[in-house]
This record gives sequence, structure tokens and C-alpha cells, in this order.
Amino acid sequence: MTQQFRGSMTALITPFTQDGAAVDEKAFQDFVAWQIAEGTDGLVPVGTTGESPTLSHAEHHRVVELCVEAAAGRVPVIAGAGSNSTSEAVDLARHARKAGADAVLVVTPYYNKPSQEGLYQHYAAIARSMDLPIFIYNIPGRSIVDMTVETMARLAKDFDNIVGVKDATADLTRPLRTRLALGEDFIQLSGEDATIAAFLAQGGHGCISVTSNVAPGLCAQLHDAWAQGAVDRFNQLRDKLMPIHAAMFCEPSPAPAKYGASLLGKSATVTRLPIVGLTDAGKAQVKAAMDGAGLLAA
Repeated sequence: MTQQFRGSMTALITPFTQDGAAVDEKAFQDFVAWQIAEGTDGLVPVGTTGESPTLSHAEHHRVVELCVEAAAGRVPVIAGAGSNSTSEAVDLARHARKAGADAVLVVTPYYNKPSQEGLYQHYAAIARSMDLPIFIYNIPGRSIVDMTVETMARLAKDFDNIVGVKDATADLTRPLRTRLALGEDFIQLSGEDATIAAFLAQGGHGCISVTSNVAPGLCAQLHDAWAQGAVDRFNQLRDKLMPIHAAMFCEPSPAPAKYGASLLGKSATVTRLPIVGLTDAGKAQVKAAMDGAGLLAA
């Protein structure tokens, strides 16, 4: 399974119509097709970058369905299925399975601030509800709670379908500690583009990337270089991508990614409140970073 879920995986933006009232279904599926053509190894719809907090349940379901349909089995689809309500997360995970997703990404419950036992029981309920592989999404910067390595190990031991983690802790000791505690088969995907080199060196398997929304080819090449042991090429790509990583979070995500995608003709810039469009300074930073990496036509 580590061979299936590894490399450069894109945390997909969700393009909206110009008034923001609906998902632009054609633009989304065209975006998925472009990602695959550029070498992206996996697709993650309806995560944070996909603006899942402001999608209705019907829209959430539809985006997963559109992604699975457009991917057509060419690369794995890890559908976002997180909620701070366990019953809602179960419903989203079951829908993802019905839609044909290959796995689900389940964020640690935000705002509720559960204990480690509460986290265990939350993921246990989802794991018992369906048989898709589950990735824990550990992002204490957004959800406040931090799942410990010990709780993760307990879940992986008790449930065969809890197979990995998206680690957005920015703690570069975590992938090594997790590998030592859970073994090399537990799949570790970084949620932090800027530290991917160190994450891979500490035992990681890939990245669920925001940057690959605008630079899918370069991100895929980075992971290919790592897999091939092409250190010089890897270092070159790492340095080339760094300004884009910074630009993608110059203002609240996914506004920078959507603006970057708009420069490539892939998406409107429209976001849903409370996320707002980029300032002029933000636009200049994104454009300069993409131009510097050779992503924009002369």
C-alpha cells in the first residue's frame, strides 16, 4: 500500500463560478485531468485547500464524485471526510466509499478539543463504519488538538484500515518517531510543503501539497528525483520550489493557490467568506514566485 499512496499528492482547490454560488464542475474536472497529465501521484479533494468548511454536504459529495470520475482510476483519490462531529465524519467517509474513492483523509476534531481517548474513539468509530483506508490528518495549528504518536500507534494496531497520517505538525522529529513506533509500512504524508526534503529524509513517503496546485510538474519531479536517488536534481528542485511554498501561504489559503491557478487559466480566483481574495501585495508575491520558477508564459 505504501507504493500506492506516495509521492506528490495535490490538496485540490475547488473552483467556483464567478459569483461563488456553485462549484464550477467543468473547471474542476479539467483541473484534475491537468494534474494527472503533469505527473501528480494522487488527488485529495475537499480538504482545507478545497474549502470544505464552506461547502454544503451536497457540494462536498459532488466534488468527491467529480474527482473520482475524472481520475478514472489513473491515480488514487483520498477524499476529505473530516468533521468535529463523529457521526458526520462517518457519513462523509461512507459516501466517499460509495463514490469510489480509494481512501479517506480524516482531520482531528477541531474546536471540541477532545482528549487522546476521545481522538481514539472518534477514529475507531469511523474505522468500524466502512473498510476504506483511513489517513489521520494531524494539524494542531488548525484543530488545536495534537494526536500523539502513542494514540496513533494504538489505532493502527487495533484497526487494519488506519494506514497512515498526513502530518502537518511541522515537527520534523515526528516522522522518525512515528516510523520507529509504527513501522515503515505506516504511510507518512507531509502536510507542509516547505519542509518536505527533511520529512522524506526522516522516513516520510510523500506530501499532500498545496504548491502542486500551481506547480504539479515540478512537485512530481521532486518526488521522482528522491525516489531515484538523484540528490543533485532533488536539491535543485527543492530550492526552485521554495519561493512558491512561501507564496502559497502569504495570505490565508487557498486564496494564493486560486490566484496562482488563475494565472495558468485553470480556475477563477473566487473564494468563499471568510476567506477573501489576495491583496495586490499577495498577488505580486505569487506571480513573482511562479514567474521565477518558469511557470508563466513570457
